[in-house]
Order: sequence, then structure tokens, then C-alpha cells
Amino acid sequence: MAHPHLSIVIPAFNERARIEHALDRVLSCVAERGWDAEVLVVDDGSKDDTAAIVQRWMLQHPRLHLVQNLGNKGKGYSVRNGLLQAAGDIVMFTDADLSAPMEEAERLLAAIADGADVAIGSRWMDRSRQTIHQPLYRQFFGRCFNWVTRTIMGLPYKDTQCGFKAFKRSAAQVIFRLQTIERWGFDPEILFIARKLKYVIREVPVTWGHDERSRMSYLKDGIKMLEDMARIRANSIAGRYDEAIAAMKDTSTMVTPQVDKVVKIGVKAR
Repeated sequence: MAHPHLSIVIPAFNERARIEHALDRVLSCVAERGWDAEVLVVDDGSKDDTAAIVQRWMLQHPRLHLVQNLGNKGKGYSVRNGLLQAAGDIVMFTDADLSAPMEEAERLLAAIADGADVAIGSRWMDRSRQTIHQPLYRQFFGRCFNWVTRTIMGLPYKDTQCGFKAFKRSAAQVIFRLQTIERWGFDPEILFIARKLKYVIREVPVTWGHDERSRMSYLKDGIKMLEDMARIRANSIAGRYDEAIAAMKDTSTMVTPQVDKVVKIGVKAR
């Protein structure tokens, strides 16, 4: 089978309550728009039956695949694991809550078609596109975090954390091999790496609605993300990213991150 044009990666951890709705909306959108696409759900060591639900859906959808992490590794690990195994010319990830509707992927794809190597969804470029607003305390902490991110990391984007990003496959294969942060703080790192590699990054306003079931704690996870940003800056100052980039240019020393394999039903695993 020829490789798809688009790969859609959905990281999932204990998503029994939301995964069927996500699969229904994503697969329906793919069919309605005639996209040549595969969908990969990355199960991050769920304790519920998330994986079993996906496997049941795979019986009816041959281009739906399951990747199972060997334990709970974090969202950043899950996104990397899925994108590095994705076969599409364009690869993207979206959160299982579909806070940004799948139809909004057309905006990311248009940015890629217009010359971007990386297209990132933004909740803050056009606030009129927010259908369900976050509580004020989340807006406050989110804006504070984004200001700190822009200041420490030198990232000129209004929204680094939106879980709706697309990449040319060639760019993703480089960026995600250099990624070191495996939990919530991975978004600023991949954008930092992309800028260091001089990839063209386009920020795109997307329709977005807050989901009250979000598991992210702005206090606990926010502190961890600040620690991650300090680690990224330290790695950069120490030249570790430059060393890794140089090593990647020498195929004899290039290191590929360990990935957990795709599960397919009725198709030989790649």
C-alpha cells in the first residue's frame, strides 16, 4: 500500500470516556474531505480499556493503527513515538479531546502547502474563534506561562502549548530525533529546535473550545514545565543541541530514539 499523504497522531492516556468520540470525528472528517490519511493512536500505558477500544475500531478502519508505549512515558514521548513512525508526507498531532476540531487541520495543511515546514495552531491569535473559553484562572496562568516562554526561550509565538501542530515529514524526522523533553514541556522544545534549524514556522489561528476534563494542573505541571525550559536553555548554552545536530549529519553516529511498535490488525506491522 502506498504511503499516505497525511498522518494524524492522537496521544492517549486513560481516554476511555473520549476516545470513541475522537475516532468518530477524526475518521469522519478524513472521509468527508477525502484526505489520503492514516490515524495513529498512541496509548501511553493506559490502565483502562483505551487500547481495546482502538483495536475494536481498527477492525473496521484499516488505516487506523495503535502504538502502545511500554508504560506511561508522557505526552511528549507519545507524540514523538507516533510522529517518528508516521508514514505521511505531512504529519500532525491533535489532542484526544479535539479542543481544536479536526476540520481545522485544513488551516495547518494550507500553511504547509504555502511553504511552511511547521504549522502550529493558536488559540490566542484570534480570540473570536474560541467557542468555549477557559476559566479566568487558567487564562491568567496560561498567559503568564506563555510570557515566560517567550522571554526565556525567545519564541515569538502567541501560543506554544496548543496541542494541534503539523510538520513536513522531513522536518519532523529531524526535530523529534533531537527532542529530550518527554512530558508537558515538550512543545517549547520542539519549536526551539525548529527555529535553531531555521525551519519555516507558521502560527495559524484555529477554532478552539476548552474542555473542563483537561488533566493539566497549571500549578504542578506549570512548575515542571518551567524546570523543563530551564533544562532546554542549559542544553542550548552547553551546545548539546548543536552537538546532536552535527551528529545527525554523520549517519555513522546518528542516534535514533527508541520507539514502541505499531499494532495493526490484518496488516503486517512495519
